[in-house]
Amino acid sequence: MHCTSFLAAALLLAPGALAHGYLKSIIVAGVSYPGWEPFSDPYITPKPVRYTRSFKDNGPVPDFTTADITCNTGGNVPLTNNIPVRAGSQVKFQWDQWGSSHSGPVMTYMAKCPGSCSNFKGNTGNIWIKIDQWGYKPDQTPPWGSDKLATLGASWTVTIPASLSNGEYLLRHEILGLHVAGTRMGAQFYPSCAQITLTGGGSANPTGVALPGAYQPADVGILVELWRISPTSPKYTPPGGPVWTG
Repeated sequence: MHCTSFLAAALLLAPGALAHGYLKSIIVAGVSYPGWEPFSDPYITPKPVRYTRSFKDNGPVPDFTTADITCNTGGNVPLTNNIPVRAGSQVKFQWDQWGSSHSGPVMTYMAKCPGSCSNFKGNTGNIWIKIDQWGYKPDQTPPWGSDKLATLGASWTVTIPASLSNGEYLLRHEILGLHVAGTRMGAQFYPSCAQITLTGGGSANPTGVALPGAYQPADVGILVELWRISPTSPKYTPPGGPVWTG
């Protein structure tokens, strides 16, 4: 049952409750799988069924050089339920909200679990492959990935690579806000992790990058003054390496 008094207090005290954002649900083949609700789920008994790993609130990861960057701040607690996904199909990420003041790239990664994801955190090794990203595209309106996400009703859709081998994966979706990234450690990462079971795939088992590890404070895609990037000076490279194309 709901502990309404605690819930009300949490909503009133939650910093930035009307700002920032978090991944609210994942939509696959017309089915919506609800994600963790940071301002209500901690106060609900029994725990509701969720399909993203729990996180503290809707703010950014405080220190992106730590293990919190893997699946956000909250302990990276594995789930017991996976989302069924066919290789080559589309996955839609629906955020609760996203404002255009936090411009930056949108990125999506996958990491194959060694067997079941129910006991895997994915916070060591070069296991994360980037399957999608939108950084700064000067020929698009708006040019930044996160601003584009805002115009799409705070949603983002990616295609899962058809050649990936079958199995269980962590699916990690992330927005990087660069509005105060001109200050060291000012970049704001908002990652979320879901667990999926991939079927209908191929034989590819690529290596990728480590999270933590791939994001360093002085990286050109992280320590950046947002105002310097414009259609007349459009060079920007998101962190985490290129998209794996299979």
